[in-house]
Amino acid sequence: MVYFFRKKISGSINANEIKPIIYSACYFLCLLCSYYLLRPIRDEMGIRVGVSNLSLLFSGTFLAMILVIPIFGWLTTVFSRRSFIPICYLFFFFNILFFFFAFLFFNHNVYLAASFFIWLSVFNLFIVSIFWSFMADIFTNHQARRLFGVISAGGTAGAILGPALTALLAPIIGTTMLLPISAAFLAGALICIFHLLRYLPNESKQSAKDNKNFKINASQILEGLTLILRSKYLIGIAMFVFFYTLLSTFLYFQQAEIISETIYDSDKRTRLFAIIDLVVNILTISTQLFVVSQLIKRLSLAITLALLPMLAIFGFLTLGFYPTLSVLVVFGIIRRAGEYAVTKPAREILFTIVPFNEKYRAKNSIDTFIYRGGDAISGWIYEGLKIVGLGVAGVAFVAAPLAFFWGILGLTLGKYQERLRGKNAEQKT
Repeated sequence: MVYFFRKKISGSINANEIKPIIYSACYFLCLLCSYYLLRPIRDEMGIRVGVSNLSLLFSGTFLAMILVIPIFGWLTTVFSRRSFIPICYLFFFFNILFFFFAFLFFNHNVYLAASFFIWLSVFNLFIVSIFWSFMADIFTNHQARRLFGVISAGGTAGAILGPALTALLAPIIGTTMLLPISAAFLAGALICIFHLLRYLPNESKQSAKDNKNFKINASQILEGLTLILRSKYLIGIAMFVFFYTLLSTFLYFQQAEIISETIYDSDKRTRLFAIIDLVVNILTISTQLFVVSQLIKRLSLAITLALLPMLAIFGFLTLGFYPTLSVLVVFGIIRRAGEYAVTKPAREILFTIVPFNEKYRAKNSIDTFIYRGGDAISGWIYEGLKIVGLGVAGVAFVAAPLAFFWGILGLTLGKYQERLRGKNAEQKT
């Protein structure tokens, strides 16, 4: 058995790659486990702040992102990668400990809960970007093609372990005590980072790659927005993402309303949020492994992009007629798993026909500015619907036709991409 395993490994992984792969996979496991321990707490903090104030939290998140990105970009030019990455994670580690002690003494402080909600949203924006940038520095392009799948498996394990621990421990030790556990996993990621630093190329070679590999940069986002405005196709992709954020925000606010009115215990709400995350991640991974590639191949990209909008139409109509916790949870789980496993990979394919020098700048702008800005705008649209007297059911009936237009947009984009890809293939032949 051991001989077979070694033979299997030696066929795809060189002996000198085993240690960096193990450290990288453990790094990603600890990182996502730390985040998914905190994510249900963030959702609970949103309810503590008050459902009526969620739009302010979403706007605060967007403003925080706008303020932090230029600072982040500046720091990457001031510090070398060897210094910046450990400092960044140490900063987040002490942030978690700060919130832990703050919640111990000021557990019901609304401003503290709001700060944590916004902080975690920004934390999530950077940690994964830093991770993959670090991986891009350590491994060559040829190695990445062979090894990143193995490294991603570590992240998969962390995305399952984190919410599982939260669901198990929240009712036993309480929501606040989950924070030091999250900090411990982030410390584990930091230990892996120190081991991986020895595999970085020398500073002279690395400095040329710094700006290229860090994907979050203020100037790149501004350049990306300019590129989007010049292209009808990129505008269409940006609108597709906006419709996604609009309907996701509607459902998130509806979830907060129903759960806050149904479950009054804070730890039980945290547990429910963790269970939702756990089921979503398991469904996502299963779908990615066994369904997605065949789905796009057999149904075409256009139909694949329209699947989630069609599901959203049915889900919102059902929620409109039956605005209950069970309907909301089932709809929310299927929608999120469908986004992560099906729609997001299909959306990435849309960028494959965009010129290489434009692709990443436009994509970064859509993934950050359009996505977070869409969240903020959507929150205020939801508040407007509430002001005119629409409840959970009324908003659901408004969302259903919006999902229909979202689906039409997905079909249009998918057909255009397939048509242009076909033309490009003919020109090459």
